[in-house]
Amino acid sequence: MVLDRLGESLRGTLNKIARAVFVDDKLLNELIKGIQRSLLQADVNVKLVSELTKKIKEKALEDKGKLDKREHLVSIVYEELVNLLGDEKSEIEISKAKPFKIMMLGVYGSGKTTSISKLSHYYKQRGYKVGVVGLDVHRPAAIDQIEQLCKKIGVDCYTKKDEKNPVKIYENFKDKYSRYDILFIDTAGRDALDTELIKEIKELNKKIDPDEKLLVISADIGQASQKLAQGFKDNAGVTGVVISKLDGTAKAGGALTGTSVTGAKVKFVGVGEKIDDLEAFNPKGFVSRLLGMGDLEALLEKAKEAITEEDAESMKDRISSGEFNLEDLYEQMKAMKKMGPLTKVMDMIPGLGGVKLPKDVLKNQEGKMEKWKIAMDSMTRDEKTNPDVIDIKRLERISKGSGIPVSEIRELLKQYKQSKKLFRMMKGKDPEKMLKKKGFNFKLK
Repeated sequence: MVLDRLGESLRGTLNKIARAVFVDDKLLNELIKGIQRSLLQADVNVKLVSELTKKIKEKALEDKGKLDKREHLVSIVYEELVNLLGDEKSEIEISKAKPFKIMMLGVYGSGKTTSISKLSHYYKQRGYKVGVVGLDVHRPAAIDQIEQLCKKIGVDCYTKKDEKNPVKIYENFKDKYSRYDILFIDTAGRDALDTELIKEIKELNKKIDPDEKLLVISADIGQASQKLAQGFKDNAGVTGVVISKLDGTAKAGGALTGTSVTGAKVKFVGVGEKIDDLEAFNPKGFVSRLLGMGDLEALLEKAKEAITEEDAESMKDRISSGEFNLEDLYEQMKAMKKMGPLTKVMDMIPGLGGVKLPKDVLKNQEGKMEKWKIAMDSMTRDEKTNPDVIDIKRLERISKGSGIPVSEIRELLKQYKQSKKLFRMMKGKDPEKMLKKKGFNFKLK
């Protein structure tokens, strides 16, 4: 979970309200101080923290007549935190005109080139034809890095190592660009936004005429993000922000709020080192996760990436018919693996967000899933589709072939039987109606 410390601190403060018998002025003041402490520790600007908590207190005092004061207080905190982070989700609308040009900006160490590869992968996964142009001619090995990353994800990359004029490099491949839906342009960085960088960006901006100009800011920059974002916005007309390295710093609160106040809204956040560790930034879902309420929209987005629409439809049919075998369990496990670490998935599930399970327990569970996959690879097709035929002799053969102890294969079969029992309970029932009863108001596609 991104910003673990901030989330834990905020949830701890709100839990005091849940346990309280009465909601009085003393409790309200404790709540305000707790929120202030949590946000300041996350490096959120003092002025912003003061303004936020003032609004929370004013709203709480205005609505003293509310029947469920505790729930209402939590609602106020949620709403004001969402407003602080930009309120509504700010999405990039890709136009039909080819190519849709996205110019990437940032200083050294911001994670700009890595973010380009993540964004390219993100849009490629959604059916867009993506191309990349490397114009960072100043940083040593920048061209090699962008070429290697693009090759890894199967995206065309245009560079020219013997040319030091970025405008000429862009012009050199101009006849190629119309074949792409989206074109990412990697520009040069510097240690800071200096005169030379501003001049180069302005020249490229005029020549390229990009549809979007995204500034990449590393989360560990903290409150300095506001000044940097404002500088790029004033000189290059930045239209949005990508925050990288959001998973590994306590200063991320400063980066998130600092960029929002400039008007250049956060479009994406990098939440890990892997190529698919990128999320479209949604203030409502983000705050919901921070407060332990889950983020169903992000969960469904991850699920769509992990399982095809055809497989989802097939699984829905199997749920309705009550059928379930080891191959289904195997596919479920593969999909879960694609969705990321269990800790991240749990944070997105309403009701489980914020539940603190020991890390060794979660790692142990992920380790079991890996072993179960190996064990299943040593089973015959008949054993996977009809696990009830697996007797002690077959168990010993599977164990010998996979190197997995018999006891752990028995645990796999136990997991299968529990899952099958659940599916039988669901036989003949409409999954959508069942989910709605549980509060999940969305359609299965």
